Amino acid sequence: MSDLLSRDANAFFHQHGSTPALGAVEEADGIWLRLAGGHRVMDFHGNSAHSIGHAHPRLIAALQTQLAELPFVPRRYTNAPAIELAERLAALAPIRDKARVGTRVLFAPGGSAAIEIALKLARLNTGRAGTLAFAGSYHGHGFGPMAVAGDDDERGRLGPFPETARQVAPPACFRCAWGFRAPGSATPDLSRCAMACAGAFEAALDSSIGAVVAEPMRATPIPYPAGFWPRVRQAADRAGALLIFDEIPTGLGRTGALFSSAHEGVEPDILVLGKALGGGVLPLAAVIARADLDPAPDLAIGHYTHEKNPMLARAGLTTLDILHDEELPGRAAELGAHAMRRLRAMAQAIPAIGEVRGRGLLIGIDLVTDPISRTPARDLATKVMQRCWDAGLSLKVSAGSVVVLCPPLTISRAELDRALDIVEAALRAPA
Repeated sequence: MSDLLSRDANAFFHQHGSTPALGAVEEADGIWLRLAGGHRVMDFHGNSAHSIGHAHPRLIAALQTQLAELPFVPRRYTNAPAIELAERLAALAPIRDKARVGTRVLFAPGGSAAIEIALKLARLNTGRAGTLAFAGSYHGHGFGPMAVAGDDDERGRLGPFPETARQVAPPACFRCAWGFRAPGSATPDLSRCAMACAGAFEAALDSSIGAVVAEPMRATPIPYPAGFWPRVRQAADRAGALLIFDEIPTGLGRTGALFSSAHEGVEPDILVLGKALGGGVLPLAAVIARADLDPAPDLAIGHYTHEKNPMLARAGLTTLDILHDEELPGRAAELGAHAMRRLRAMAQAIPAIGEVRGRGLLIGIDLVTDPISRTPARDLATKVMQRCWDAGLSLKVSAGSVVVLCPPLTISRAELDRALDIVEAALRAPA
């Protein structure tokens, strides 16, 4: 494996989280990765693309058939799989006023490119360049998405970015940016804070803003307070801004519903999917929007060589079929509730667990050095991640101190319990 890692480091530009690489994968199957050297790990990371598991046999068979029948179609032509996928997504997606105005779709080769399309739609329809997003959020590494939000260090080194991009502190009840969470309290006092986070968002929304861009549930993960999104939806309407939901990491069953916005009782004007849409095999993203947001047939707002690639479309169609036929969103809800019960029981006995939060099979364990101050336990989170890796579980740490569990939705309960046993042992191990 050392030879592969050395060759990788010499072949690719170095960048955070990619090169140099952690290891070399020789086989991916279901929830498992087998690395060069024989180490096997359960994949609870998967870049959020592995919702139906690695190399799902039904998807592989469908792609082999499609490859033999029609592997590529140039732009300016269409094909049945691409049209069918667009129609399916348009029918499924919870888009505002869909019954009245209908829904249309554009495909892109990745989530960042799809966010670019959504931003173009918002600017063309509102005539406004301003955007409003959450500080510290992530919507892709293209210059458009990075202008909206992103890592402050990267933005500082790659900027300047337009001053029209405005950000506000996100809702994060465990560490409320406005100080309304009392030390030691188990739940936020929403009556006391009156959702100051929503008030700050409303105050920032003025006539310069054309697009509100956000994940309906942050992938860190952080579910937002009940009632937050209805207030933001109303504020966006008053300001004449379009609401763009980025469901790239959280959509397609991950949170226990096909679309994570279903938990919020709010429908966006534009919805963006990616990652899991390609079945963890092919790169595919989609922009789904109100049909009346179709302002520029003379412009190429989503101009990609593989815009209607039949292989990509077949991957999307088969993924949707698997999600439906295997009832994976419901499975995510059931197994996620089981995992949350186990983890919250652990939290009663392990002081380093400050909070357990999430939805479905996207769960975060926020580690603290002290349960009263809630100081992020960054060093411990790194140690836990390494201990889990050594024991056969691959996961990631977000926001410095949040251990994130994001398994394939096809995981069995026994496999999930095995993974939770590994996490518990890693948390209980001596410092």
